[in-house]
Amino acid sequence: MILAGDIGGTNARLAYFQPQNGHLQLISERVFPSREYSELGEIVCKFLEDAATRPEIACFGIAGPVHNGRVETSNLPWIIEQSRLAKQIRLPATLLINDLEANAWGIGALSPQDLIALNPVGASAGNQAVIAPGTGLGEAGLLWNGSQHQVFACEGGHVDFAPQGELQIELLRFLSARYGHVSYERILSGPGLVNVYEFLRGKGCGEEPAGFAVKLDQGDAAATISRAALSGSNSIAEQALDLWISVYGAEAGNLALKTMATGGIFLGGGISPKVLPKLTSPVFMHAFLEKGRLRPLLEGIPVQVITNDKAGLLGAARCAATNASSARVVVS
Repeated sequence: MILAGDIGGTNARLAYFQPQNGHLQLISERVFPSREYSELGEIVCKFLEDAATRPEIACFGIAGPVHNGRVETSNLPWIIEQSRLAKQIRLPATLLINDLEANAWGIGALSPQDLIALNPVGASAGNQAVIAPGTGLGEAGLLWNGSQHQVFACEGGHVDFAPQGELQIELLRFLSARYGHVSYERILSGPGLVNVYEFLRGKGCGEEPAGFAVKLDQGDAAATISRAALSGSNSIAEQALDLWISVYGAEAGNLALKTMATGGIFLGGGISPKVLPKLTSPVFMHAFLEKGRLRPLLEGIPVQVITNDKAGLLGAARCAATNASSARVVVS
């Protein structure tokens, strides 16, 4: 039995998987609100207490850079150490990996029904990459070694935002005054969409509907903005989502070039499936392809949206199954 975790800034998803005939069978799953707990160990212990069985190995995809078995989470006040967690849950075979590393592992477990093509060209052997906006912005790569893909984590979501055109230059100035350093995550995330909306509202790019500001303060502001944009009930929200999608396309194209991802770019995270009507409009692919002399290269790269919200869990389980023999840590 494999215990897999997909641990984000908003939700911590835990699940049991059973390997069967070369596939992973989902046995049970629970979702915990991350911010209601003081640490990951508290969540895992609660999950294990309520389960009828014990796992043989566990792997957790964590939102943050994992180094030497330790991670300071990017959007939570947690410090997670692999050896301490293994001792806490009494399971020496415990692995910590980056959450986008887990998503990248999950790509190999997806079916065609889990993907929607934005650039429907034939796939070829080569590197792949995944980019995923959610509470933060994650990126990871899959190196093609001639026979299989080898997953590697990165922190590309924190690189400098490169604006395109006058409006995005103004957005950069706005965010720079607010944060100092402006990374792509300051835009391509849930909080980032709120940043873009506030920028356009302050710039006077439309009239905000009565009561909309109250809705932003009372609930999930990013979800409120995206719903209003998709329904056409708020012109500022529409403009904000269009600008967000344009920046998303540009950074996905940057990632494709940096990793030479001729095998495909995958769009993951919690936001992408929810804004599909905008992603499938020309805005995303126009920004993705707008790379000057390298446009022909990008035109041949498949771009697909991951619609399976269990990709991170599946990836953590696949990583655990692959590394079972070397996963034991010293528990003192």
